[in-house]
Amino acid sequence: MKRAALLAAVLACLVGAWSASAATSPLAPGPPSLTEDVATAALLTYPKVARWLDRYPPKPQTDATFDREKRTWTVNVWSGEAGEIATGTVADADGHVVEAWTGPQVAWKMARGRPGAFGGKLLTSWPVWLGLSAIFLLGLVDLRRPLSMRTLDLLVLLSFGVSLAFFNRGDVFESAALAVPPLVYLAVRTAWIGFRATARRGSTAVVWPVWALAVATLFLVGFRVGLNVDNGRSVIDVGYAGVIGADRILDGRVPYGTMPVTDDLKPCGRANSDGEIRERIQANGRCESSNPRGDTYGPVAYLAYVPAVLVFGWSGRWDELPAAHATSIEFDLLALAGLALVGARLGGARLAALLAFGWAAFPFTTYALMSNTNDAIAPAILVWGFWLASSPAARGATTALASWTKFASLIVVPLWLTYPSGLRRAPSLRFVAAFVGATALAFSILLLEPSLREALRTFWDRTVAFQFDRDSPFSIWDWGQYHARGIPNLASAQTVVQVCTIVLAGVAAVVPRKKGPLELAALTASLLLAFELSLTHWFYLYLPWVLPFVLLALFLPREPHPDEAASM
Repeated sequence: MKRAALLAAVLACLVGAWSASAATSPLAPGPPSLTEDVATAALLTYPKVARWLDRYPPKPQTDATFDREKRTWTVNVWSGEAGEIATGTVADADGHVVEAWTGPQVAWKMARGRPGAFGGKLLTSWPVWLGLSAIFLLGLVDLRRPLSMRTLDLLVLLSFGVSLAFFNRGDVFESAALAVPPLVYLAVRTAWIGFRATARRGSTAVVWPVWALAVATLFLVGFRVGLNVDNGRSVIDVGYAGVIGADRILDGRVPYGTMPVTDDLKPCGRANSDGEIRERIQANGRCESSNPRGDTYGPVAYLAYVPAVLVFGWSGRWDELPAAHATSIEFDLLALAGLALVGARLGGARLAALLAFGWAAFPFTTYALMSNTNDAIAPAILVWGFWLASSPAARGATTALASWTKFASLIVVPLWLTYPSGLRRAPSLRFVAAFVGATALAFSILLLEPSLREALRTFWDRTVAFQFDRDSPFSIWDWGQYHARGIPNLASAQTVVQVCTIVLAGVAAVVPRKKGPLELAALTASLLLAFELSLTHWFYLYLPWVLPFVLLALFLPREPHPDEAASM
């Protein structure tokens, strides 16, 4: 009996201990410590949130939900037409604000200033970024004339880094505003060079010998490629979209309307740090990571990834994506090689080394490479087209391929059509025939759909229509969506800039009537810069689109190299 009583007492103690533990364990969480009103007040009085709410009428609409597992409150704030204007997380234990997001940061995670989200933490660290900037400046500046226009031009190119610093802190309004002055300056400067080539000396004088520039370029190429390969999981959604699109083409489907989505589909992976499950069983029966808006680019942006996907394949997941890395590296090197060929043709070995160095040293080409985007494809194609600019067919084909990668390249088509001596029947026909042929080849992937008409409609809806209708805080034009006091609505000014860009494209096609390589490069740069300036959604990854032609505008001699004077 004593043993039975002792055993019963031990069991009772164990049961009691287990019951007490279960009452406080995550399996049986208790009620919240804070009330909804207290959690809401904690967020509303948080300095960052309070400063933003001062721009709106008092007493905004609020809502707070409690997460029993994380023991946190999620508070959302709305105000009339502006919609959701703030959100944040409050710790239930002591009421401190874990995170708080306002304005653009509510809907755009990329606006929250997450270190290394683009380009990687190493590249965007101050020592590396300033080091690359210094190399770029010292390699291209004329140290014998440090106060020349060239020095100012190079400093303006590097000044986008100031804007980027604010973006990396999550200060989106400041970063977008700071990007405007260099875009305007460079657009005007290159237009002035294009319309009046005599306004620039066109000297390629540098203090460094050719071999030094070549060695520096090789070092930079090795550094950049090594950095890309070493950072395996650095592919952003743009590069991921290219891999998906190429995979769809190889499977006999078009990329448009077939991107992986999450809508009410069966999960097949784990939740990420934000609690979102991206891996879902798609209509094709495969587990794939979602990228629902990955089909906003032209068909060439997906065809360019086909060779790498054939070699490296795709797991269906947003993993290291070696095909995206390979494609980014490929077109980065093609752009550099194209610039070297252009330089050798128009200015000899010195200009070839200088242009290749400029591409390799500019921090934002490395920024795009480290993000593994598709933003080097269009400029690489245009640079090779510039190298073959004496051929109307080459100009027509390359402008078409570049345009059906990034639609921005369409703005230079009239200029390239009329180069070098205006509209002449035979050259214009060859240009148009090549443009149409390359366009037909690019859009032939739409024939993979049973209905060409339906495929064209889907293409339009997913690309052009989406680009026209999208909202974005990353330029100064769309801030009116926030309806915030002190934040200007510049939509009308954007319309003026867009009209001026179209007018500039028309004028550049006919003035000056006879153009050389310098005029073609400078006006191409000006048109692309004006186009970027007019965009609702602008980002630093777009700077490689214009860099080759800005460099050509700044360093090409006024007259082509004697060996090429006749052919250009």
